[in-house]
Amino acid sequence: MQWTTAENGPQSWIWWKWIGDHFWSGRNLSILDATRQHIELTALAVGIGLLISLPLAVLAWRYHWLESPVLGTTGAIYTIPSLALFAFFVPITGLTTTTAEIGLIGYTLLILVRNTVTGLDAVPAEVREAAQGMGFRPFRQLIRIDLPLAVPSIIAGVRIATVTTIGLVTVTALIGEGGLGQLIYDGFLRDFHTTLIVGSALCVVLAVIADLLLVGLTKLLTPWASRRRS
Repeated sequence: MQWTTAENGPQSWIWWKWIGDHFWSGRNLSILDATRQHIELTALAVGIGLLISLPLAVLAWRYHWLESPVLGTTGAIYTIPSLALFAFFVPITGLTTTTAEIGLIGYTLLILVRNTVTGLDAVPAEVREAAQGMGFRPFRQLIRIDLPLAVPSIIAGVRIATVTTIGLVTVTALIGEGGLGQLIYDGFLRDFHTTLIVGSALCVVLAVIADLLLVGLTKLLTPWASRRRS
């Protein structure tokens, strides 16, 4: 199948010369820069989302009357269409990284809070009783016992949030951010399949790599779980 761009005439679906010419540098955004921006947007969103979610989840777990309001609020944010959420903040924060991150962080909260609460609930009661018998205060028990044992569930939430955010970052191309989403958006605008395919493929690669790294992190932080399964 043939298609035409305004610059280069008819080309095949993948134009390798364009990839080579634009990998390191580009008139608007190189492939490498787009990938780096995509990683930065994702890491910042998930990192800040985790910092917000952990105390929220601990409060919701400690005081059960807070669980429904916290999960309800984060769930409501999660259901807002991404374009509507970004459009709401554009008049306030402009076409900036801040606008993109507010939306991306909001979408991580439900996943991270719910998984953290689930992990804390799964800590065996006898382990808590043993800690209390050893004189552990509530805060020390939380830091030394509850959160470490909840790590597999917490990182499982981080994995889901990370993969989800990698996909959502592409939408922020509509407000001038987006990383690899800008390549995809450019491909749609110019009917240029090379940028569309490169952007989409790299998003998938980033998601797979991030997931594998987090699986490795889980095994590193919870060696007892691996031994128990063995």
